Amino acid sequence: MPTRLECVVVDAADPPALARWWAGALGWTVTAERPGETAVEPPDGLGIPLVFVPVADPKAGKNRVHLDLRSASAGDQQERVARLTGLGARPADVGQGQDVPWVVLADPEGNEFCVLDPRDWYAGAGALAAVVVDAADPLALARFWSEAAGWPLAGSGDTWAALRSASGTGPFVEFLRVPESKRVKNRLHLDVAPYRGDDHAAEVARLRALGATPAEVGQRAVSWVVLADPEGNELCVLSPRGH
Repeated sequence: MPTRLECVVVDAADPPALARWWAGALGWTVTAERPGETAVEPPDGLGIPLVFVPVADPKAGKNRVHLDLRSASAGDQQERVARLTGLGARPADVGQGQDVPWVVLADPEGNEFCVLDPRDWYAGAGALAAVVVDAADPLALARFWSEAAGWPLAGSGDTWAALRSASGTGPFVEFLRVPESKRVKNRLHLDVAPYRGDDHAAEVARLRALGATPAEVGQRAVSWVVLADPEGNELCVLSPRGH
């Protein structure tokens, strides 16, 4: 059985504080708080767990992976922006211009995210609409991640491609074409894991055969394997777990 998407990992200067901020922003719950990580999960199951880990390096430049938040109506979007700003978010400029219907903000550590205008596409997504990944070739990268995350292709166009759980609920993982190439380690990345009883080394080899390459992020001796996807985005293949 192949790997499946396990969580989104977020580098943070203060993981517990940033985790609590995102729990409040999304209406989610802090489910684990340990010295090496703090986890936040949706109480309704509609989402991908966020795991915040300590990293000393400061944020450098625009993140190539960011979160999009859903809104149910124009009024709901305005209320969400006002509430998040009250919690400490601030406006961010990523070159979006003045005429886009979404609002770009940054969390207290500067990570960009979008509060989207209401869209039927995200019905049933929960508070988190999508995890968005910058890409040079969105469809090719989506095909790799479909194999890594175990999620089928949900749609694609000239400049985008999207995956979603086969259940048809929860957030999307979206790939959007951008002209800039990756330059520094991502502050947000996706982790995948084999199922319990599956061969960890065989799954790492499978992903490498699909175009992943070994990556060095200072991980030392750990139980997971760090790879980079075909466009250089880091990912971890965790030890087998789950059913």
